[in-house]
Amino acid sequence: MNKNILHYYPALNMITNVLRRSRQRVFLVGGALRHYYLNTPSTDFDFAVDRDAIALSRQVARRIKGAFVLLDEEHGSARVVKNDCCATWTFDFTDWRGKGIAEDLHLRDFTINTFALDLKQITDLSKILSVKGAQQDLKKKTIRMVNSKVFKDDPLRLLRGLSLMATLGFKIEPKTLGQIKKDAHLISKVASERIREEIFKVLSSTRAHAALELMDKIGLLVQVMPQIAVMKGIKQGGFHHLDVWKHSMMVLGNIEKIALKIPDEKIKGYLQEKIGGDHSRLALLKMAALLHDIGKPETRKPEGQRMTFHGHEHVGARITRQVAKQLKLSVKERYFLEDAVGMHLRPGYLANFKRPSEKAIFRYFRDTKQEAVSLAILAMADQAATKGPLTTQARHKHHTKICQMIIDRYFVKVQEKPKLRLITGNDLIKVLKLKPSPLFGTILAKIEEAAALGKITTKPEALVLAKKHIVKN
Repeated sequence: MNKNILHYYPALNMITNVLRRSRQRVFLVGGALRHYYLNTPSTDFDFAVDRDAIALSRQVARRIKGAFVLLDEEHGSARVVKNDCCATWTFDFTDWRGKGIAEDLHLRDFTINTFALDLKQITDLSKILSVKGAQQDLKKKTIRMVNSKVFKDDPLRLLRGLSLMATLGFKIEPKTLGQIKKDAHLISKVASERIREEIFKVLSSTRAHAALELMDKIGLLVQVMPQIAVMKGIKQGGFHHLDVWKHSMMVLGNIEKIALKIPDEKIKGYLQEKIGGDHSRLALLKMAALLHDIGKPETRKPEGQRMTFHGHEHVGARITRQVAKQLKLSVKERYFLEDAVGMHLRPGYLANFKRPSEKAIFRYFRDTKQEAVSLAILAMADQAATKGPLTTQARHKHHTKICQMIIDRYFVKVQEKPKLRLITGNDLIKVLKLKPSPLFGTILAKIEEAAALGKITTKPEALVLAKKHIVKN
């Protein structure tokens, strides 16, 4: 590419204007330059600074009215985050290691991350520096370690190699993959927050299945999530043709396929919504797919000629809570995963009927709330991964039909105006002379259900129904 990099990355103008008179040497490094060569824009920029990177970050934050975030005081690393109407830009500044920029580049992780350009020569692309072979590896779409010590220097790089594979669609060079496998145990030294972000880079890509499959093959995934080990080799029988682990991986792959084929912009937007953090609903749904049957090994029992897994969804939700806490996910993200695993069978319960009742459908939406569609997609992916002797094409077709009904109804419901309650807790107190108690919730839920099903339409009818429930209780 010959395009002016400042035209390609207008956000860089903010930085160059601030640093124009700086006495420090500042180099744009790594991903942004790689993305420039690949013609895939980025909103994240990394800078190597000869000294005082943290002080420089504070200065930049003040000048561009961005947020300052201290990343690593010991190694001189900080971030500036700038929001505007169109995007969120992140600028990371780190003191370079070694005596100069050349030595700093040789201490980086992968050759494709070793590009560097002095900000004072930002428009002269002939001045871009890199380690030997970086340009060739970029052209060949190859991820190659700079040297065999890179993972010992920072074990997070073990995961970063896989996240680059997933996000870029590159292949990991065999010698590098072998070193990742050899050093996989080192990942235990890395903070959970850093591990989480690399895992979610993988899950947010369109190649999560391939990357996680490779991580599993080389023994890295079980180092990150040791809870998954129990699923391996657990046969299911009946409707399943794979053991619990391989089935779960297939479900994750099916979700990726479903997401790629969705034509409806409403559903695409729904899946890309952030859930209480910086991770999309789709990425979390892939994590849920990985864990949805994790409770099966603990609940596996023989009944006659078959194996049963009664209550595995509840046990799975408990184990999922452990995984979410281990990865330091936000509370809302943890609840999403727990609910997805705990309720992943609900769409299938509706599909057990040729025509599920309106009451059953109402209760499904009442319980699943805004995740009604997430669960339907998970259920479709789950059903598509069951190809055992008891599975029939007719059953699969009906299950898909019910899940699609759920999705269609959800997006109709979200457009409807919320209905006013026929009665409230105040009515129970003032009209029926009740004292506040847990019974209020039960009564009001029954009233809401009856109103939604068209059984009652007025306040007097609601009060009559409330009295009946009081008598029963």
